[in-house]
Amino acid sequence: MIDRETVRMTEDVPTTARVQGVLNRATRVVIVEASPDKVDSTDLTRLVVTGDDIADLARHLAIVDGGTGDRCRCNGWPTIMVHGPDGELTACWTLHHQTGLRGIGNCDADLRDGPALTEWLAQRGLTRSQDVQAMLAEEEAEAEQRRMRWIQAAPPGLADEAADVSEPPGHDDEAWSRQLDDAQDRLAARIRQHYPDAIERIRALLAWAGICSRESTGGSKWYDMAVMRQLHDESPDLVLAALAAHPPSPAQLDGASELFCTVEWTKAHDRHLPEPQRSMLIGHIQADGTDAMRRRLSWGYYGAERTA
Repeated sequence: MIDRETVRMTEDVPTTARVQGVLNRATRVVIVEASPDKVDSTDLTRLVVTGDDIADLARHLAIVDGGTGDRCRCNGWPTIMVHGPDGELTACWTLHHQTGLRGIGNCDADLRDGPALTEWLAQRGLTRSQDVQAMLAEEEAEAEQRRMRWIQAAPPGLADEAADVSEPPGHDDEAWSRQLDDAQDRLAARIRQHYPDAIERIRALLAWAGICSRESTGGSKWYDMAVMRQLHDESPDLVLAALAAHPPSPAQLDGASELFCTVEWTKAHDRHLPEPQRSMLIGHIQADGTDAMRRRLSWGYYGAERTA
């Protein structure tokens, strides 16, 4: 026998036919550039769709039948309010990230052509989705440029492993996490193969770790932390010895400034660095450090006195 709950859930999945069925009975559709809890605000841009334009909207709201099986955690916007012949509200849908539709079934559904709907809305005065898409595209391009700079800064012989580690997350977080763990293990093995001497290996890693400190976008990415993970696996005494073995480069000092303020380092080791590493690092930060480095210096990292 077929389980009734299974039948109910199957009947409640989002489909394009259901979207079109609702809109076929509509006399007016109001689209507001806000989430459902804010649609009553009078200062919001809104679009009223009537007549033949409703059928045109229905074509742009075509979805992938069956839905995603999940729901986005955000409220979503714009809000699409469908009104029937008597003016009653018959449906209330929201768009999510300009790529999905909610409200037509038991889960969200991907739009078949999100960009086309975004353009359709913009042509009728609702430009916020288009503006957000442009902003996201710019952010994605900047993120990819940063990722490529990190790969290009990898020590010789590690570019392939660096590319694998820096591969952006996909839709399946669990699968991506497993792939990242495997990629980091391969990176660690390759580093030790290319740099069997610990001092040479640490100096190469420090220079690579310093790349993120000069990025204007700020913050560490998962691939930056992959390099830190390798440094945390090294003996602290050897890390200090690597800085003392030869005069460190500015990039290596940048990497050291990042390493010595990580939670893993400060929990396991004293903040107060020995000489001459302490003086070298503080001198580097005072002469050419970033604002973030100087703030950490004032907070007492690297063995400096707290000034704030």
